[in-house]
Amino acid sequence: MDNSREPIPANDPYRGTDAYRRNLPGTGANRAGLIIHTIADIAAGFLGLWIVLYLLEANQANVFVDFVHGMANFLAGWSQDIFTMDTEGLRVLLNYGLPAVMYLAIGHGLAVRLRRA
Repeated sequence: MDNSREPIPANDPYRGTDAYRRNLPGTGANRAGLIIHTIADIAAGFLGLWIVLYLLEANQANVFVDFVHGMANFLAGWSQDIFTMDTEGLRVLLNYGLPAVMYLAIGHGLAVRLRRA
């Protein structure tokens, strides 16, 4: 029996409907969800990396550290100075950690909604 011409079995109840095609990996909703998911992960990654570099007292004059700090400032610009602690490390952790968590929660939530739509 040659099934190379018929990818969907003949007795498939979803044959001819969009239910079969809706959640395939190549569909637009899955691609959009993957893009949003990836962007949220990258944004949270920059913020988390800056927190680690700051807490480990990385050389601020280094080009890579300066780039990560600039990206983190751009991504967390809306949340700067929400928390004003006396301890500088805790202030950086909270002011950059909050947007990282928000990006992850919102990005992953949107991705899940798109994939289920």
